[in-house]
Amino acid sequence: MHFVSKRWLMLLPAAMSACLAAGVVQATLAHRDITTSDNPILADGSYYSADPAPLVANGALYILAGRDEAPPDVNDFIMNRWQLFTSTDVRSGRWTHYPQFLKPEQVFAWAEPGRAYAAQIVQGPDHRFYLYAPVLEAASSSEDKFAIGVAVADSPLGPWKDAHASGPIVSQSKPEPNRIQNIDPTVWVEDGHAYLYWGTFGQLRGVELAPDMVTPQGRVVEVRTLRGFFEAPWLFRRNGTYYLVYADNEAGPRSECTPAVYHACIAYGTAASPLGPWTYRGVILPPVSSTTSHPGVIEFQDQWYLIYHTADARNGGHFRRSVAIDPLAWDDRETPARILTVTATRAPEPHVETRNIAGAATAHASNEPVPVQYWIRALNDGRVRNNPLPPEMWGSWTRDNPPRQWIEYRWPQPVVIDGSRIWFWADHPAGAVEGVAPPKSWALQYWNGNAWQAVPKPGAYRTAPGQFQQTNFAQVVTTCLRATFEASGRVGQNAAVAVQEWEILRPAHPAAIPPASAGARACD
Repeated sequence: MHFVSKRWLMLLPAAMSACLAAGVVQATLAHRDITTSDNPILADGSYYSADPAPLVANGALYILAGRDEAPPDVNDFIMNRWQLFTSTDVRSGRWTHYPQFLKPEQVFAWAEPGRAYAAQIVQGPDHRFYLYAPVLEAASSSEDKFAIGVAVADSPLGPWKDAHASGPIVSQSKPEPNRIQNIDPTVWVEDGHAYLYWGTFGQLRGVELAPDMVTPQGRVVEVRTLRGFFEAPWLFRRNGTYYLVYADNEAGPRSECTPAVYHACIAYGTAASPLGPWTYRGVILPPVSSTTSHPGVIEFQDQWYLIYHTADARNGGHFRRSVAIDPLAWDDRETPARILTVTATRAPEPHVETRNIAGAATAHASNEPVPVQYWIRALNDGRVRNNPLPPEMWGSWTRDNPPRQWIEYRWPQPVVIDGSRIWFWADHPAGAVEGVAPPKSWALQYWNGNAWQAVPKPGAYRTAPGQFQQTNFAQVVTTCLRATFEASGRVGQNAAVAVQEWEILRPAHPAAIPPASAGARACD
């Protein structure tokens, strides 16, 4: 990576002060060059990036992104500034990164510092560049202070100034009174017209903008036909059809999007005009490693791309996300053309020798379909966190928790095992009669080919949460292993049980698998 000279950086504060005095803000030119062959674009954990918004201009692809700055175990979107990535050759993997691009309060005098959420830069009919940004309105009396401001510049790099210095163009009081959270703006410009969409928490709004790029005109459209819409709309046109991709969180065991409410997929709809009506078309990106998902779609050098974020960077997480980019393809045999499902890619993880074979099994539970706030796939995803969100675990919480629950692994072929490591999660202490508490007791059973049987010579079954509890036993050959939990509580009133990770250990020197085990009856 290449960094600018220290001498230039010493001159930067004076240059910034001059720009501020002139009422404009030049995005800092401090930058570094990055070369990568994998996703995320910046994977080393030096900076985290989220909510990407691509722009093609001056022969380059620009990606505006927020900067996640949350500490590792803090569950909050701490985003104090925007950053920028640029490339003239995406296939080469060469990017220039501007980590200190812009802060909300530097350009919007009416804005509070921080909360630099999803913004977008577009080029207007006057060939200048407009930045649409959700920021907190400092003097607002609204129930929710998020509002959308607009800045203008002659270059994507700035200098930027407020294009509507009197305040935001969208808030809970304008252009029409509303009670939604006004964030995630997306803008499409064509033939001297511009169209703005925004919204979150299932509320999507759209309106045309006047040629000045800041004045809403006409009625505000409420979109209710895009199934599962949650947030993060992105508007564009291809071959006369308008496309709106978005984060969808329609959850449930039969959902084509996600089984867990905290996660989102990327779905899309189409329309014959920029303000709809919109028709839902399907999912194009399944849930990624971050609970949130945020799309940008653009064509650059004859290739369409989906830009999104994940938690795949070093020490990443749901609040330490990183921008990724993958090709997007079309099926033009259909009318309108269908967006094909995008395969999210990432750098291969280094191979680590382990006795844990849980990853080769499929997980099942007594409470299937599992409540939508949990995700059974988390049981054997190889990750534990000090401050997990609900879908990072299996759980049994309902309004009427049963006294007994179980989880189970099934392998496609017989395996030899002699140990288990389980990580309980709880928000109530042992003995509680409500919430989620460690189990009163628990035990392991294996499938012997015809019936469930207690594992032989087990060690202690410990229940303390927040750490792995290991239980060793004599070697067994099986295709299924079950953990059965007796819930904390009393007769008629029980706490739930939750497990963040469950590892199964193969012996250092496993016994041979007898041929007869291959014909054993499957567990049930």
